Amino acid sequence: MIGKRYLRIFIGAFLLCFIVSCNQAPSDSETAGEWLAVVEGRVTAPLADAYLYVYQEGMDLYGPAFAVSAASDSDGRFSLSLPEGDYIGVVRKRANGESSGPVVTGDHRSEFLTLTVRGGVTQVAVEAPLKVGDDKQLAAEQDLTQTILSGRILDSEGRPVEGTRVHVYDHVQMSERPKFVSEKTGPDGRYLIHLPEGGTYYLAARDKFGGPPKIGDLYGRYDQGTIEPSAVVLREGEQRQNVDIYVTRVW
Repeated sequence: MIGKRYLRIFIGAFLLCFIVSCNQAPSDSETAGEWLAVVEGRVTAPLADAYLYVYQEGMDLYGPAFAVSAASDSDGRFSLSLPEGDYIGVVRKRANGESSGPVVTGDHRSEFLTLTVRGGVTQVAVEAPLKVGDDKQLAAEQDLTQTILSGRILDSEGRPVEGTRVHVYDHVQMSERPKFVSEKTGPDGRYLIHLPEGGTYYLAARDKFGGPPKIGDLYGRYDQGTIEPSAVVLREGEQRQNVDIYVTRVW
């Protein structure tokens, strides 16, 4: 009798566990697809190798995006999965093939789009015309004048830093978009910028474009031991060398 009673208890407990497990809420991996929606679209022309950059409201629209689509195909079509929500999107295609950096003359860029993503598939059609004219220039696009700034980008140990650019501003606040941007530094950390005219300039070096520096970015300003950035005053035709900038990770 005792053995049968324990057997009935065991079977009852087993059935109870089975029922509970069958009615448990699905795991995160099972529900992940339920809150993802899809944005599909086409860049008219059509335009291949363009990207849809999606930002959440309040984000810097010229900084790193919340999400980026794969490159559009030969028909200009793209697709991107997103959590439901309200977003701002923009399509960009850079002539140099890079996925980040400023949009300059010769690149394609759409107007900013308001995206309301609410389950299922959201369809968009967008134009991304060729950009003509830009106040900001990369070093490779500047006329080779004889007004030149050059130097190195170094880390806190004095070692050259590869893959950074020098941003040139004409205001000490350096809050507006830079007027000129150097090409990326090589293994020796050296940069060189031909400027169209003499003037008073302020320099920063960083490895990212757009918006204020974020955690993990490399960033540094040219200064001579002062709190504020140091001005670099150039005369027309002057060639200033050894203007070195030290960068550190932003934490």
